[in-house]
Amino acid sequence: MTYLTAFNTFGREGYAYVAKEKGFFEEVGLDVDIQVGTGSGENMTALQSGAAQFAPVDSTGYMLQKANGRTEGITAVAAVQQRSMVGIMTLDDKGITTPKDLEGKKLGDQNGATTSILFPLYAQLAGFDHTKVKIIPTEAGALGPALGQGRVDAIGQFVVGQPLIEKAAGGGTRKAVSLAFSDVITDLYGHFLLTSDQIANEQPEMAQKFATALLKGMDYSINNPQEAADILAKAVPETDVEVAAAEMVIMKPYTIGDAPKLGVVDADRVAKVIAILEGAGAIPAGKTPADFVKVDLAPKA
Repeated sequence: MTYLTAFNTFGREGYAYVAKEKGFFEEVGLDVDIQVGTGSGENMTALQSGAAQFAPVDSTGYMLQKANGRTEGITAVAAVQQRSMVGIMTLDDKGITTPKDLEGKKLGDQNGATTSILFPLYAQLAGFDHTKVKIIPTEAGALGPALGQGRVDAIGQFVVGQPLIEKAAGGGTRKAVSLAFSDVITDLYGHFLLTSDQIANEQPEMAQKFATALLKGMDYSINNPQEAADILAKAVPETDVEVAAAEMVIMKPYTIGDAPKLGVVDADRVAKVIAILEGAGAIPAGKTPADFVKVDLAPKA
């Protein structure tokens, strides 16, 4: 079967390569081909078409797409991270250390990104005026350079991107500052592990086996970040091992959060996320957790 990384082969994606290298997939009888994912939209399309069987996708972006009828035939079977890694990143010479410091500044972000969609709600809960922040549409690959070169004061960025942004901005002489949305909007999950409705309905045990092996790779990686980075570099030679290991360290607290174990999905918490998105006017009313997650297939607390 084919697994797609969430996006590219950054250090934060290393856990899948660890699961394969350590034989965790093989232990549960699965032969997995890891392919490079190119983002949430493309990953969901691949799952719909059967080109891939499993892929992690930012949970909020997935829920927005599915609730608004822009994707169908797919569902979540586990939480890859218990806390959202979506956030805003800046550099220490920009004078932004709190959310309110964003007022009067320019924020670079992709069109339609989760950051921009949730930004008004984030501002409301964090106590600042979002209309005083100018959002500059910026392609994903141009976000780091735009920040480093001063065209924007901050960017929409996963918090684990900190080491990569620092390197792009001058080799670590300028330090990155992250403002995580999960510090303010506390119920958001990180990535969900998605599969097709067909697999979830017709091969539920296989879906559970896959999730178990993948999360075993995550557990090993966050507790052995240097080895995980070395394993990633073995599969992807262009990997910057130092940056990859640092990303894994940053990701560790987001993977478990307050949950008793990796992968758990709580229906009541998903309902709270639905309420948050409804309140932000981002999805229509009437959605339920079952519209997005097969909670019975997710790891149990």
